[in-house]
Amino acid sequence: MDHILSIVNYQDIAQKIAQAARQRRLAENLSRKSLAARSGVPEGTIKRFETTGEIGVMALLKLAQALGNLDDFKGLFASMGEPVRLKDIVQPARKRGRG
Repeated sequence: MDHILSIVNYQDIAQKIAQAARQRRLAENLSRKSLAARSGVPEGTIKRFETTGEIGVMALLKLAQALGNLDDFKGLFASMGEPVRLKDIVQPARKRGRG
């Protein structure tokens, strides 16, 4: 697989996602405390996410659901094509000829 050189790194993307989530929270007129109650994600986790971009996947999905953006994750890896099945890449063992 060829890798594409990019100047954007995962930390930049995480920070942009965190900023967008914060903007969405504020647009919904939600405090961190009220978003925590709505999502089930602790307020401290939300604060850490908004300031550093660091968050666990399940917490991020819970926040996305609470903010009405969960569907945005459905196609995240869709462009990668069909998954490879093990039976498609494993070759059957050779059998010795008889006789």
